[in-house]
Amino acid sequence: MKNLTPVAGAIALGLLIAGPASAQAQTDLPLYGAPIILEDARTVMNEAEEVARENKWPVAIAIVDAGGHLVLAARHDNTQLSAMDLAIGKARTAIMFKRPSKALDDVVAAGGGGMRFLALPGITPLEGGFPIVQDGKIVGAIGVAGSLASQNSKIGQAGAEALKATDTTAPDSGKPAEK
Repeated sequence: MKNLTPVAGAIALGLLIAGPASAQAQTDLPLYGAPIILEDARTVMNEAEEVARENKWPVAIAIVDAGGHLVLAARHDNTQLSAMDLAIGKARTAIMFKRPSKALDDVVAAGGGGMRFLALPGITPLEGGFPIVQDGKIVGAIGVAGSLASQNSKIGQAGAEALKATDTTAPDSGKPAEK
């Protein structure tokens, strides 16, 4: 168990989260796509920052590409210094596990076997990270930290949904929409 890799951990977590639905639930997750481009990352960032600004929530926001590499980051004035590392960690967690980081937060909070996921290197099992889906594929992820978990989540979700207006896939199918 000591040599558990992030990939093995992702598979184990997927099975734990999916429960009895097992392999079928895993195949329903979107595939990874090409990395998010800077222009699209700016669109995501602008939407997320707008929600934070409207609500006067000082946060750090990080956007990573499909490989988990940082593309864009911002830390608002008076945001706690730890928030940037947490935002990046939440974004990388969302991209690695193809789901919001809250899924891991919930598994760990339930205790028992879920606690073992705290031993995986490089994950941040805290609410506030979301995959960014464009054209039915995961192109990146956004992570938000520095405020309450529910506030971070609201900001992150707004950012993650910013590209849906440009998404050319049919809703909930991951397949191109008919024209």
